[in-house]
Amino acid sequence: MLGSTTIQEFILEGFPAIQYLGNIFFLMHLLAYLASITGNMVIIIITWADHRLQTPMYILLSTFSFSECCFITTVIPKLLSIFLSGRQTISFTSCLTQAFSFLFFGSIIFFLMAVMSLDRYLAICKPLHYPAIMNLRVSFLLAFFCNALSFILITGLVFEVSQLSFCGPNVISHFFCDLGFLIHLSCSDTGSVEIYVFFLALLVILISLILTIIAYSNIVVTVVRLPSAKERQKAFSTCSSHLIVLSLMYGSCVFIYVKPKQTNRLDSNREAALVNTVVTPLLNPVIYTLRNKQVHQALRDALSRVRLQKQSFGG
Repeated sequence: MLGSTTIQEFILEGFPAIQYLGNIFFLMHLLAYLASITGNMVIIIITWADHRLQTPMYILLSTFSFSECCFITTVIPKLLSIFLSGRQTISFTSCLTQAFSFLFFGSIIFFLMAVMSLDRYLAICKPLHYPAIMNLRVSFLLAFFCNALSFILITGLVFEVSQLSFCGPNVISHFFCDLGFLIHLSCSDTGSVEIYVFFLALLVILISLILTIIAYSNIVVTVVRLPSAKERQKAFSTCSSHLIVLSLMYGSCVFIYVKPKQTNRLDSNREAALVNTVVTPLLNPVIYTLRNKQVHQALRDALSRVRLQKQSFGG
C-alpha cells in the first residue's frame, strides 16, 4: 500500500549542465554498457561451459557477474535516454521498482565481494583446509544467502519509503530514482526512514568492507612470507588490481550512503554514482577473471571448438 500522494510521476533531471554534449556522452556510456555486459556474459558462459572452471571461486564470480549485469541494466538504459532526449519522466511505481532493483543488486554485489574475499583468503592462507571448507554446495549456499539477505533488507527499506507522502516538487536531480532524493522530496516526517537508511548502509557497506579488509590483510601477510620473489610479484599484482576496484566501489558508496542525514549527500551523488554504474562494472570483468590464465585457456578451447565445428559443417 503506497503512502498518500498527489504525485503520479517524477522527473529525472540527469546532467543538465552537460546536456548539449548528450550525443557524445550517449555513445561513451553505450559503449561502456555494452562492454560491461559482454565481459560479464563471457565470464558466465565460460564458467558454465567449461567443467574446469566449475569451482567455488568461479561459481561465485559468475553469480557476481550476473548481479553486475542486472545492476547496471537497472539504471543505464534510462541514463542513455536522458543523454539523448534530456530529462525523463518515470511513474511513481516504476521509480520505486527501479530504486528497489538498484539497491537489491547493489547489496548482493557487496555481500558477494566479501564472500569472494573470504574465499581467496581460505585458498591462499589455508590451502590445506580449503577443499574441506569450500565446495560447490557451500558456494551455492553462500550465493543464495547473499540474495536472500539483500532481498529482506531492501524490501523493508523500499516498503518504508513507499509509505511516505509526496505532495510537493517532483524533480529528482539524478539519472535514476535514488532513494535519498525520494526521501528528500517527501512531505512526511522522514527522520525514522533516514536512520533506517543510515544503519542499513552501515550493515551492507561497512560490514562487507571490514570482512574484505581482514581477508586481504591476511592475504598480504601470507604473500609477503612466500619464498619466491616471482610468486610474491604475481600475487601482489593480482591483489593490487582487485584492491583498486574494491577501493573505487567502497569509496564511492561510503561517500554516497554512509551519512546520517540524506540531505547531506545529494549535491554530489550523481558523479559518485557514475563510478559504481559505469566505471567499476567496466573494470570488474578485466580485473577479476579476464586476466586469469585459466579463463584465457578456457576461452582458447571454446574458440577452437567453434572453429572445428565450422570446419566440419563446411566440409
